Amino acid sequence: MNEFLALALKEARAGIGNDDGGPFGAVVVRNGEVVSKAHNEVLRRNDPTAHAEILAIREASAILGRFDLSDCEIYSTSQPCPMCFAAIFWARIKRLVFGTTREDVAKIGFDDSLIYQIIRGEAEAEEMEMVNVDREGCRAVLEEWERKPGRRMY
Repeated sequence: MNEFLALALKEARAGIGNDDGGPFGAVVVRNGEVVSKAHNEVLRRNDPTAHAEILAIREASAILGRFDLSDCEIYSTSQPCPMCFAAIFWARIKRLVFGTTREDVAKIGFDDSLIYQIIRGEAEAEEMEMVNVDREGCRAVLEEWERKPGRRMY
């Protein structure tokens, strides 16, 4: 087994043992060295965003002192959910290695297929009312950002 994926599995098992959250672990690696590792802590933190990949990315960014992790790769015990995939994308990580698939985790109750259907426009978020209001008023802050001298893009 890949050594970094083995470390992610160790993290996942630690989370299971501590009742921190679901059976997921992740490791961020740079130049063959572990930068950070984490496991799911949704239950421990009472935070729905405390997924292993998110926590590993946050820690790696803090350790490296930057949000651009394009020289890193991430190892995850499972194919990342849409939120984690987006975080990996925004961190500019160029390589994602994962073990189980989203179909595998759906079988044990972690089914995010509705999210993918909503993203593709094949379903509606029926449990959530989505209301678009005051677009023009809110666009003003976008224009403000666009005019800001020296703004840093990310």
